[in-house]
Amino acid sequence: MKLVIVGGGGFRVPLVYRALAQGRFAGLIDSLVLVDTDAGRAEAIRRVLGDMPLSGEAGRPDGLPPGAGSGADGGSAPQVDPDSGHRPAVEVQPDLRTALAGADVVFAAVRSGGPECRVLDERVALKAGLLGQETVGAGGISYALRSIPDMMQVARLMQEHAPDAWLVNFTNPAGMVTEALRTVLGERVIGICDSASGLVARASAAAGIPLPLGSLAGVDYVGLNHLGWLRGLMHDGEDRLPALLRDPARLLSFEEGRVFGPDLPRLLGTLPNEYLFYYYFHREALRAVSSAGQTRGEVLASQQHGLYPRLLEASRPFAVWEEARLARESGYLVEARHPDEQRELSDLAGGGYERVALQVMHALLTDTPAELILNVRNGTTFPGLPEDAVVEVPARVSGSGAVPLSAAPLTVSQLGLMASVKAAEQQAVQAALYADRAAALSALTLHPLVDSAHAAARVLAGYEEAFPGLERFWRV
Repeated sequence: MKLVIVGGGGFRVPLVYRALAQGRFAGLIDSLVLVDTDAGRAEAIRRVLGDMPLSGEAGRPDGLPPGAGSGADGGSAPQVDPDSGHRPAVEVQPDLRTALAGADVVFAAVRSGGPECRVLDERVALKAGLLGQETVGAGGISYALRSIPDMMQVARLMQEHAPDAWLVNFTNPAGMVTEALRTVLGERVIGICDSASGLVARASAAAGIPLPLGSLAGVDYVGLNHLGWLRGLMHDGEDRLPALLRDPARLLSFEEGRVFGPDLPRLLGTLPNEYLFYYYFHREALRAVSSAGQTRGEVLASQQHGLYPRLLEASRPFAVWEEARLARESGYLVEARHPDEQRELSDLAGGGYERVALQVMHALLTDTPAELILNVRNGTTFPGLPEDAVVEVPARVSGSGAVPLSAAPLTVSQLGLMASVKAAEQQAVQAALYADRAAALSALTLHPLVDSAHAAARVLAGYEEAFPGLERFWRV
């Protein structure tokens, strides 16, 4: 089986490789192809993969897998060891058309415009008096306007060169990008994010409930990407969530409980996804982001400055990457924490989006059904939302694709916020697909985190100034 990663020079690609090389998913993929617009970044990541230690195996100092040659593809045949697992052959391929030939699955993790554009997404919003965050509000809409056209090109090339392949999309904003991609790929695209599944895993552990891999029995989660609520945790015929919400000590033992505190979840009767911090504590979030010396994008850009050259030069590139990974993850959603508070080790543990992606791929390729929280077509799941809207809900995925599981009706407040955000998202998708400036302005005006139509107009003008290509993008 062949997996192609578009955005193969991405920082988190080694997490995918580790999950492919050992454990449950070892042997599922024989060939891994990294495609990136920056060949140097892809080569740096290839060196990290080759140097990554697996159980019972020592990495090579030259950054290549054991037994690999010195060619540009990093080795020919995968190395199999009963203790260490199965290292897929890794190739760096600059041409996407060539890479797609014979692909069974494509992972897409693209950051259009790189970290510099992320900084502009944040800074332009802040200058307009709005929240500067890359996936929600004004920044998320700006990001979607860049991501969607690039990902549509990937989808069209898949249609031409790999029509039977599945696309598993991590590219943010995942919900909007997946919804746009469906216009070309239909059911053969599935969007993923680890935020919701991470919440469910942490809450289940705090409630003392086992959560079998690939099963969401008893889990009631509803929402959109980066906007959702855990509403129930059934176990042995009893919903364990209310007791968890009444127990401040257990709530404060994991990330979402610390982000929201014990009072708000108890008031709502749900555990919100961490990104709802920006909605429920909007003033505090805006104040924290505005007063910070650097935006999150600037912090990451600073951390990554010089990292890839170091990865290309280091004798042990994996150690360099791992140190950078821990530093990166420790600053995640920092505006939602007290200045002196550090992320807990349990919140830093691996097994995030790469595990979701690999479970999806395993189900698609082996037709072994699994239940996962995914970004999929709404259909009739929530009658108050458009059928073609992409929602983030528990779904059953198998060799024929992903289908939402049945869900209890939304409360009025849940439907209201989801409908408001989805209206803005669908306008942003319209703007990106059809170069429609009026739709972009509508998206910004409708979004609940943009509190003024005047601010919406100012921030769009700010993005057009920051990204000259955007103004030329609109159809007259």
